[in-house]
Amino acid sequence: MIICIEGIDGAGKNTLVQALVQQVDAEVLAFPRYQDSIAAQLAAHALHGEMGDMADSPYAMATLFALDRHGARSQLLPFAGTQDRLIVLDRYVASNAAYSVARTGNPDLASWVYHLEFEQLGLPTPDLQILLTTEPEVAAQRAQQREIADHTRNRDRYERDYGLQKRTYQAYLELVRQEWGSPWLATTAAKDILQRIPHGLLR
Repeated sequence: MIICIEGIDGAGKNTLVQALVQQVDAEVLAFPRYQDSIAAQLAAHALHGEMGDMADSPYAMATLFALDRHGARSQLLPFAGTQDRLIVLDRYVASNAAYSVARTGNPDLASWVYHLEFEQLGLPTPDLQILLTTEPEVAAQRAQQREIADHTRNRDRYERDYGLQKRTYQAYLELVRQEWGSPWLATTAAKDILQRIPHGLLR
């Protein structure tokens, strides 16, 4: 199975992922893969103002993040369509869709991202996507506190834009309503997710 944890910056994705892997046998992969992917590294440079006007283009940024995921395609494919192996993803394709829609105000960008990543790049569709329903105000406070506590965690252009985070949250809610890409679950509780995981994968 492929389960994706989605949400805006500061929603608590990593915390939930760690809570899950204490109770299930699963591999974990977080996107963007800043340590391993040149596409992700270029995106990070752009979001910190180091790549000229690249970050101004929603299409350019979405393509970089898509190429980062494509670089992990061979790692993801063995989990597609199985019930005896699980990988939990901290962000996946829906993140690209939500941020692209939020940046442009164009809901058609979600379909463009779907075509790019799932069809053109051949990434496997997830079995379940989880939206963390942390309110944007709370998430923003967490992201700011995280930056203060860790001087290496400088917030990027997306993270500092509270208006963008609010619009992204609304875009995520629309993806949930549409069941975009796969079934969705909106929650902040690990127990709700565990009920959707085959019993044989539980510790």
